[in-house]
Amino acid sequence: MGAYALGKAQRVISLIRQAGYDKTIYLHGALERLSAYYQSQGIDLGPLAPATIDKGSKEKFAGEIILCTPSAFSDRWARRFADPVTCFASGWMRIRQRVKQRGVELPLILSDHSDWDELTQTIRDTGAREVWVTHGREEALVRWCELHQIAARPLHLVGYEDEND
Repeated sequence: MGAYALGKAQRVISLIRQAGYDKTIYLHGALERLSAYYQSQGIDLGPLAPATIDKGSKEKFAGEIILCTPSAFSDRWARRFADPVTCFASGWMRIRQRVKQRGVELPLILSDHSDWDELTQTIRDTGAREVWVTHGREEALVRWCELHQIAARPLHLVGYEDEND
């Protein structure tokens, strides 16, 4: 299953756990540190393990849930698993052409977008002294923060623009 590393993957894991799945969920290396950080902050994601294939261990992942970053979908890393069902969790999965382009068999429509009022209210409610903006029209939210004496800057994530490919 493809999911963005910062927040989306952890939300997917949490939703899977809420649905009653208690087995180990395997993670691409790019998801491990962020997920470990969430757990260190008291967010229980259940048993997680690296999705590492050793010689002769390809079959051990049959029927298991494996999460990876969107860029790993098209990498040879993903092709090492036996008979996968490709799944992708994103608000973009609402668009059929994106599903087709990525070759996704099981699109999960899962969007974390909020509207402007919710977003700015959340910033106020948290009392954040600094905001790192990672999505959308960064300059608009950075400017809003500046007008409210909150330090802010865009945070450009490597591989983040993959969602628009």
